[in-house]
Order: sequence, then structure tokens, then C-alpha cells
Amino acid sequence: MNVLLIGDVIGRTGRRAVKSVLPNLIEELNIDFVVLNGENLAHGNGITKSVFQEMIEVKVDVITSGNHTFDKKEIFEIIDDERLLRPANLPPSAPGKGFHVYEKNSYKVAVINLMGRAFMGMVLDCPFRKFDEIYEILKDKADHIIVDFHAEATSEKQAFGYYVDSRADIVFGTHTHVPTADERFLPGGTAFISDVGMTGALDSVIGVRKDEIIKKFISGIPQKYEPAEGQFIFNALYVNLKDRNLKRIQIKEEVGNEGKM
Repeated sequence: MNVLLIGDVIGRTGRRAVKSVLPNLIEELNIDFVVLNGENLAHGNGITKSVFQEMIEVKVDVITSGNHTFDKKEIFEIIDDERLLRPANLPPSAPGKGFHVYEKNSYKVAVINLMGRAFMGMVLDCPFRKFDEIYEILKDKADHIIVDFHAEATSEKQAFGYYVDSRADIVFGTHTHVPTADERFLPGGTAFISDVGMTGALDSVIGVRKDEIIKKFISGIPQKYEPAEGQFIFNALYVNLKDRNLKRIQIKEEVGNEGKM
């Protein structure tokens, strides 16, 4: 089974990158299943029905999320769609699903969306114990288990990877928007990376207009962040579970093609 995992997609530039790059990758790498973190799809924060549909139309199978899941009230129009996941360790009263089993190309694939607790500033159940709970539900129902671990601390991400090693087939980290170079198969066989990295504007600070971020650091005054535009960068992880092969994918838009499809 060939899986493609796409990091946090930031605003219009990120969506354009996915629409430009993904169809070719699916064909070239014979991709069976695509998971995309979409919590920043709608102008850098949250998800709306229209941007959700944009990604589904280019054959994204599952859209995961994180701390910005409910930033746009429009998400409540689609929160019950099984192709959209929110972190499973949010309080039980949170709407939506934190995991689901999908059938694609003769495979039964479970995707679990979890969020780390270190430096996240949210009320969350323990993601380690929540995985244990969900695993008992899924272990006999899915051929493969994929986890999007949306977290700030690389130590928490790595600890989680080792904790679920041999039980999850893939653990890919999201949230920090900066790709890490630690992709590998753990001793128990789980494919792991601390952070896939973002898909959005290359000339930016983690997808946001760099002048706004610089101003905040210099002045100490909070700024309204706007997603940057222009040349895109596309970050993803490719995993071939049968042959135990994985590689980071990074594609930068050619200068002069900005805005073209």
C-alpha cells in the first residue's frame, strides 16, 4: 500500500500547491491513500465547506485537523462528514469524529487524529491513553492504522511514536510547519516522522506574511496574521508499507509560475 501524507496546508497558496502537485504524484507514485492536515486551509485558520471540497476534488481521502479545527463556524456544516477528522482527545462533547475506518483499493485503513498536550494550551485528554482506547476498537477492523499526531514538542512526538510502535503503521507529525529530517521505520515497524512540514508560501514565516511576524518579535505587540502568497512549497511524506520504503517529498514552484495552474 502506498500512502501520501501532506503537512499543514496554509490558505490559498497551499491549496493551489495541492491542486498543482497532487494529481501528478498520485499517478507517478501509484498512491493508494492520501491524508492531508487541513486545519489552516481557510485563509490560514480553520476549514470551510468550500475549501474542504476543493481538496476532496483532487482525491484527498481524509482531512485531519488540530488546534484550529473550529476557528471557522462554517465547519459545523461538514463536521459530520466521515472524510473530516478532528482530534480524538478533545473533550467528549466536541462534535465530529476523531477516527474512522476507510475502504480504498481493497484496503481497510484506519486514520486517527490526535493532538499533543505540551505547549498547546488546550484542555485535552492524554493522547497516549486515548490511542490505547481507540486501538482496542480498531485493531481487528483495519488492515493499516495511520495517526496524525498534531503537536508542538518534538520530544512528545517521538515519545508517542515509540509508544505506539508496532501498533500503528504510520505516525506523522504536524503543527510546527517545519519539516524534520528524522523519517524512519521504528524498531517495531512503524513509519515515523516528527513533522511533515507545511504546504504554503515559500517566502514566509511558517506560511504567514514575514513582515507581520518580524514586527511582532521586534515590538512585542500582537499582530493580525495573514497567510503569505506567491511561490509555493509542497511538503509531504511518501510511505510504501509493503516494501518498507519512505521518503520526504519537497516540491518548490518554479519562479515565474506563481498563481498559474
